[in-house]
Amino acid sequence: MSATLLSTSALPTGMVRQGGGAHRVEVPGVWRGASLGAGMAGSSAAAQRVQPSGHAALDAQLPGGGWPWGAMSEVLLAGRGRHEWPLVLPALAAAAARLPGRVVLVAPPHEPFVPVLHAAGLRAARLCWVAPPADARDAAAAWACEQALRCRDVLAVLAWLPGAPPEMLRRLQLAAAQRHALLWVFRTEARRRQASPAPLRLAVGAAQEGGGALQVEVIKRRGAPVLSPVMVPAYGPALESALAASSRAKAQRLAAWRQWMASRAAALRRSPALSPQAPVRPFRQSTGDAVPEPGHALGRTAVAAG
Repeated sequence: MSATLLSTSALPTGMVRQGGGAHRVEVPGVWRGASLGAGMAGSSAAAQRVQPSGHAALDAQLPGGGWPWGAMSEVLLAGRGRHEWPLVLPALAAAAARLPGRVVLVAPPHEPFVPVLHAAGLRAARLCWVAPPADARDAAAAWACEQALRCRDVLAVLAWLPGAPPEMLRRLQLAAAQRHALLWVFRTEARRRQASPAPLRLAVGAAQEGGGALQVEVIKRRGAPVLSPVMVPAYGPALESALAASSRAKAQRLAAWRQWMASRAAALRRSPALSPQAPVRPFRQSTGDAVPEPGHALGRTAVAAG
């Protein structure tokens, strides 16, 4: 049996690199574990698209400096519907601001807080809510997520799949790679030890020192492991602005209602005693300082979940 030696001089220039005094052969499609954010060997930086997360500390630990396009980002949550939106909303709003397409929500546990989405720059008209029937394996939700990824009018998909098995996640990973879309899959912390095809896995929860920060643990990434968690704000500028605006509007309504009550009470004190022939209007006074809500649903104040 004879062995054939391959000379580096016979290889294309882009496949041969020198490092540490020795030649290194770069094979297209092969990723080196020591390179963080360099993507596949022999590929250009433009081919490895990422979407900055909007959190500088997190981008420093993500390969390429952001969420990957055309790949699954799996986020493990300690509770459903509490920490995922502050984590992904800055990146999602930035992507929607410069690219067309729908943002599909598959089986979300709670309705998103629309004022926060608008304050971040993401219009509610861009959202598409899918509510498939619930089952233990999330089969219907996973199928809906796969169909959304195959649609050319879809920019990003956010799917809550706590019970999906690894084979279903593998199909979603392949669908995301074919369409080069943004894909976030949210699962429970109990799935940490389960195998996953996602190239990026994070675990997020509230920081122990208080509710003003989120603790993000990078469980899996292309590159060296991350030994310490990353802290990101739990309330971004969009949420703070929306909550402040809601508080100001509520205070204004309360002040106007109290002024109206005071003027009505003064008018009753100045008026003579009501005669039997005088028309009497029923009046029901609210208890405490509660402000009467408007008579139509669009005028009511939305309340953030959690």
